[in-house]
Amino acid sequence: MNDTLKGKIALVAGATRGAGRGIATQLGAAGATVYVTGRTTRERRSEMNRPETIEETAELVTAAGGQGIAVPCDHLDHDQVRTLVERIDREQGRLDVLVNDIFGGDHLADWNAKLWEHSLDDGLRLLRLSVDTHVITSHHALPLLLKHPGGLVVEVGDGTTEYNDGHYRVSFFYDLAKVSVNRMAFSLARELAPHGATAVALTPGWLRSELMLDHYGVTEANWRDALAKQPHFAISETPAFVGRAVAALAADPQVARWNGQSLSSGRLAQVYGFTDVDGSRPDAWRYVVEVQDAGKPADVTGYR
Repeated sequence: MNDTLKGKIALVAGATRGAGRGIATQLGAAGATVYVTGRTTRERRSEMNRPETIEETAELVTAAGGQGIAVPCDHLDHDQVRTLVERIDREQGRLDVLVNDIFGGDHLADWNAKLWEHSLDDGLRLLRLSVDTHVITSHHALPLLLKHPGGLVVEVGDGTTEYNDGHYRVSFFYDLAKVSVNRMAFSLARELAPHGATAVALTPGWLRSELMLDHYGVTEANWRDALAKQPHFAISETPAFVGRAVAALAADPQVARWNGQSLSSGRLAQVYGFTDVDGSRPDAWRYVVEVQDAGKPADVTGYR
């Protein structure tokens, strides 16, 4: 994928860690200039209080072969987002790829509480972080993206529309947030298509993010040790996998064929031929339905 995106300008909103960091890095590996945003910098942490920073992400983008540019931004702040887009316009004069990966609400979810038991302030804050941020960012960034035909918007969520429509996603607020992200891509697709741009929803599978690795007390080097606690973690994937999915979409001259669709990293790997860093192609959402949700013993044979 070297240089397939050379000359392209991308904004990965919410690129501090996890899927956002993986997407930014893989866009860089394909030669893109990538603006990476988030609230955690080397000088200040967000409310999540995690150590990963946007400066580190920008450095990974550059090391991969692109140009990473870190811009601190709270995507709930209209003025900060407007200033961010104005900077991209001033420095580059275009925006080819917008990735809305902003969330940062895991710490606000009470996974065992029903709506009437959940902190209302925390639940509404979770929705603002996962829904309002995407809307605000797209509102300000889309006029720049539409300056040139062929622009791509990727709404990153958790779960395909097909899966989420039939499954309760752990808690009321989280469920509502993830359904909303997919629907945003569907709606944007209708508004962008007449202007020559494409919008898709994209979900990774079971992501080996920094947060998830910490949850199981493992690192990327020994992640399989977590299988003793959760055997189905065998289907998990690195953030690079969903990153390669976005890079493949961005480099596809026929990307409009996906307009409005809800996609997964595993499905796109079958179409575009990319793999995870270990050479496998984990098809997590098919596995979740056919093995995990079906109550079968963990066995990834035929799924990665």
